[in-house]
Amino acid sequence: MTDLLETARDVQSNAHVPYSEYPVGAALETADGEVFVGCNLENANYSNSLHAEEVAIAEAVKNGHREFTRVAVSSGQRDGVTPCGMCRQTLAEFCDDDLVVLCDRGDDDPPAEYTLGELLPDTITEEMLE
Repeated sequence: MTDLLETARDVQSNAHVPYSEYPVGAALETADGEVFVGCNLENANYSNSLHAEEVAIAEAVKNGHREFTRVAVSSGQRDGVTPCGMCRQTLAEFCDDDLVVLCDRGDDDPPAEYTLGELLPDTITEEMLE
């Protein structure tokens, strides 16, 4: 298992998930090797909830990073969860199609590995909005 995936697992303990009881952690690696983490934060008004990947990328961008190489995602269930569609689009705003996405399938299996382009083909881009 990669250190990045272990970091995603570790941050789950900070998740606020009183409704779903489904903690998720994400660890996002920048091009220069720095890692930013996020966990999901649920709200009684579900639409105001924050997803782990969103929190990680917001922290990285807030700190001036715009180039990323990998993201690892892990849930408490170790069920191979992938970023949801909303998170995929958020990642696509700041990451290239070749961003490596590692998804935790537990200690007995290697993580599933995708590229962002595989998970979100033909993404909405800034150019499409012009």
